[in-house]
Amino acid sequence: MVMVDQFILSGFIASLFGFVLLYHLGRKTEKAKGSTIVREDECIKSSAFGNTDIIIVGAGVAGTALACTLGKEGRRVHVIERDLTEPDRIVGELLQPGGYLKLVELGLQDCVSDIGAQQVFGYALYKDGESTKLSYPLEKFESDVFGRSFHNGRFVQRMREKAATIPKYSVRIEQGTVTSLIEENGTIKGVQYKTKNGQETAAYAPLTIVEIPSCFVGLILENCELPYANHGHVILGDPSPILFYPISSTEIRCLVDIPGQKVPSIGNGEMANYLKTVVAPQIPSQLYNAFIAAVEKESIRTMTSRSMPANPHPTPGALLMGDAFNMHHPLTGGGRTVALSDVAVLRDLLRPIDNLNDASTLCKYLESFYMLRKPVASTINTLAGALYKVFCASHDQAMKEMRQACFDYLSLGGVFSNGPITLLSGLNQRPLNLVLHFFAVAVYGVGRLFLPFPSPKRVWLGARLLSGASGIIFPIIKAEGIRQMFFPATVPAYYRSPRIH
Repeated sequence: MVMVDQFILSGFIASLFGFVLLYHLGRKTEKAKGSTIVREDECIKSSAFGNTDIIIVGAGVAGTALACTLGKEGRRVHVIERDLTEPDRIVGELLQPGGYLKLVELGLQDCVSDIGAQQVFGYALYKDGESTKLSYPLEKFESDVFGRSFHNGRFVQRMREKAATIPKYSVRIEQGTVTSLIEENGTIKGVQYKTKNGQETAAYAPLTIVEIPSCFVGLILENCELPYANHGHVILGDPSPILFYPISSTEIRCLVDIPGQKVPSIGNGEMANYLKTVVAPQIPSQLYNAFIAAVEKESIRTMTSRSMPANPHPTPGALLMGDAFNMHHPLTGGGRTVALSDVAVLRDLLRPIDNLNDASTLCKYLESFYMLRKPVASTINTLAGALYKVFCASHDQAMKEMRQACFDYLSLGGVFSNGPITLLSGLNQRPLNLVLHFFAVAVYGVGRLFLPFPSPKRVWLGARLLSGASGIIFPIIKAEGIRQMFFPATVPAYYRSPRIH
């Protein structure tokens, strides 16, 4: 999705700031105060929170979960967040079962209590009026393991409240705007920031972790019921997918993907007309009236959606995590799973380190963070990107066949649906399984074309289908890193790690 009007500017600035941080993290600089990185001797050291072990920039899901986790481990954490009021976002509202298991691992499962979270047991997939239900294979898990959907802001605030229960000498959350990183001799020493009152100050710690939240068209449908209760709904619409899932007992979130750079304007009514004439006729009849009512209520919101494979820049004294260096399409709702998995990996990496002040040694050690997170992150990133491209409508007949093959393959049930849904839910973190199922769908599509007999035209179409499938998934895998995804033990950072699983 592309934001419109004022959201375009804010999304561009957030993305630009993230890339500037990435660029500067890898180089020494001695620019004057006010630049992205300033020298330590140009800042006034703040004594408000001395002896800090870790500074976390951003109190989103990843930042707050990390603060809670490290605080309970005895680390002294200083969190700096631009706005501590309840966030109001239209993405990040689904926690897959795999993400919930990570929440349990971190001891934060109570953060999905008392926020009106709705149980999610799988997905319903719609195409051209047909539907199929895909349930999570949860038979081997405890009864409380399932997906959850909720208001993103309520979840974040609950986690912030959890962090506040940790003694203040361990975790401090402060409202402030980070303006730059502080560097000395190529090592990040801390951050310069403005307090809530506008006062320029600085905070110092051996390790600084940056979490920048990412910023589709979103509506809330009220007082209606989904065709399949407690399931997310994905409509393979034209030109792109439409999502529905419950976020409270009376509210259903609708996310409409609008591809391309030119997005209908909300202000002059183009967006409302687009939603009524293009989107509404494609959604299930049970949701139609509520959808039209939501459009007419004029509470339409937009947020940017883009993909950014993890491109680590290990730098002494600093670490990027969350959306600051890795984003994927929100179609699969795996963002929370990746974030919480990253927190668990980082917690276990820091456990055996008593002294964080040896920045060079810490940097080399933390290189393994980017490797150990790969099984979860690369699987979810690749799945999200590949599914989005398959689910989008296309004028190419080969891609139309691939889209239909995917729907029919998942409709077969059994291993054909259980395998992909365990990948989607974060319960299966093996990239090879993802590749095998993706090409199984492509081969299934070719097999359908060869029935009742393989005419030359159908053989050519099948070859184009396989070529198109390869053209979808291989570039994503290349961006994620073939060696890192499939042969992590050959990467030096892996065997420097303590073999965390």
